[in-house]
Amino acid sequence: MKKAIFVLIAVAATVAASAQQRLFAEKSAEIVKTTHLFAVKGGQKLYLDRYTCTATEGLRPCVVFVFGGGFSTGTRDAAMYLAYYEFLARAGYDVAAIDYRLGMQGVTDPSIFTAISDFKKTVNIAVEDLYDATRYVLDHADEWRIDPSKIIASGSSAGAITVLQAENGICNGVEAAKVLPAGFGYAGVISFAGAIFSTSGAPVWKSAPCPVLFFHGTSDKNVPYNKASLLGIGFYGSGVIAEQLRELRSPYYFYSVEYEDHSLAETPMTDNLPLVGSFIKEYVLGGKRAITVESIEDLDRPVRPTKFSIFEYLGSNYGE
Repeated sequence: MKKAIFVLIAVAATVAASAQQRLFAEKSAEIVKTTHLFAVKGGQKLYLDRYTCTATEGLRPCVVFVFGGGFSTGTRDAAMYLAYYEFLARAGYDVAAIDYRLGMQGVTDPSIFTAISDFKKTVNIAVEDLYDATRYVLDHADEWRIDPSKIIASGSSAGAITVLQAENGICNGVEAAKVLPAGFGYAGVISFAGAIFSTSGAPVWKSAPCPVLFFHGTSDKNVPYNKASLLGIGFYGSGVIAEQLRELRSPYYFYSVEYEDHSLAETPMTDNLPLVGSFIKEYVLGGKRAITVESIEDLDRPVRPTKFSIFEYLGSNYGE
């Protein structure tokens, strides 16, 4: 019996030492970035940057990331995202940071009627480009040692709108999603201040979505926490979507901050990385089926408005 206990302790010590060595290797290992052309749309070349850590072995999940900027500005390699990419790569996940067409580029002070048609087209083409980038990753999964069943979509602000819209499109079987292999679904979605655009009221889900991690502040004047709509046309934010997923009994984690503005489109990618990591491990890879709402109210944060008109949202994003 004593011999068995000794062997067990020795094995445990070996496993612990090995884990420490792997951790050290991950911290010291190189992160390699390569750039790939994944589509050409209307003469515009669309690229993705792939980040992978040399210490990672075997099949890896992949996070496809969509940058923010109101569908009018932004780049896939902006400095604000690099810590997020590095964290994910060192955690053992590949990252594919993608371009997409900016349908609102050059638009300032749009009228409500112009905005409706512009937003519909803008969101649709962004989703199409995300699907194309995802298909490119899937087509190179063997070469890149990526697990095709573990593709995660993540985005910030306009990018968060894009990934939520893309997941909703897959659940509803939209035509654009047919570029993806039959039966494909994202393994998870990570949304930093996102929403879904609809012209027919609150979003519909013909099937339940994958696990979703939401970050959103209740005083967000750029992307609505709940909704910004006129006659059922507009954006439906994290608050509305989360309640729909609750009714569907579909797992999600909602990190909600009272009176916080649009800063949650960026700050979680530095301040909440452990939460992102645990969500991927538990909900996406571990299959955890739970609804978790973490509601933060900082008593020192000033009270701000939490309700805005659709005109205020337009002014915040496209006012001169």
